[in-house]
Amino acid sequence: MSLKAILFDFNGVIINDERIHLQLIDEILLQENLQPQKVQERQASLGRSDRACFQELLVNRGRVASEEYLTQLLHRKAKAYALELEKLEKLPIYPGVEDLIYQVRSQHLKLAVVSGALHQEIELVLERAKLAEYFTVIVAGDDITTSKPQPDGYLLAVKRLNQEYPELNLQLPECLAIEDTPPGIQAAKHAQMQVVGVANTYPFHMLQRCCNWTVDYLSELELERIQQVFSGKQPQTSITEC
Repeated sequence: MSLKAILFDFNGVIINDERIHLQLIDEILLQENLQPQKVQERQASLGRSDRACFQELLVNRGRVASEEYLTQLLHRKAKAYALELEKLEKLPIYPGVEDLIYQVRSQHLKLAVVSGALHQEIELVLERAKLAEYFTVIVAGDDITTSKPQPDGYLLAVKRLNQEYPELNLQLPECLAIEDTPPGIQAAKHAQMQVVGVANTYPFHMLQRCCNWTVDYLSELELERIQQVFSGKQPQTSITEC
């Protein structure tokens, strides 16, 4: 078996924007005359899709969460997100992202994004950061009805990569996922993928217990060593559930 594709989470892995998302969710809740997020709700939202978060927040506040209402809130948040990014002179892209993409492309591996964010948010950032050309496949929160820790996003990404590159014959275990939260890690593992945990959102020691590899920064990721594990030249360490 060999490593053929690397699948990136988006918020918390490519861009440091979790604070912006939490702020915008609170603003929308207040506009709807609802209580802002509690501390535990903020923590529970990390790594999950906006749709799943809004759905749970509305239910917790006794508000009927129809699909039409949820979609309206999501588009309002996406519009507000774009306005927030316009205020920034430079996007908060995590250090090491561009170097890792360069390494991946030099080794002829395929790239994809698997995220709970909306397409328009992901594409906005990738275009502005001049990274869009490298990600031929994007699976976003508006592509699927479930949220991480369910594996559906990762399964769809592999299906789309095979459609884009039929000669690749990509199998789930030939993919490496890069995640920063327990729901994302669980989703990738449920999809039979090995996982790199990057300690952008949770402490290193929490991710280390349940990831195949853990780094403080993407710049520390040793891609060559990972490829040796995939090819069987190095043993794989055992991991536990998050």
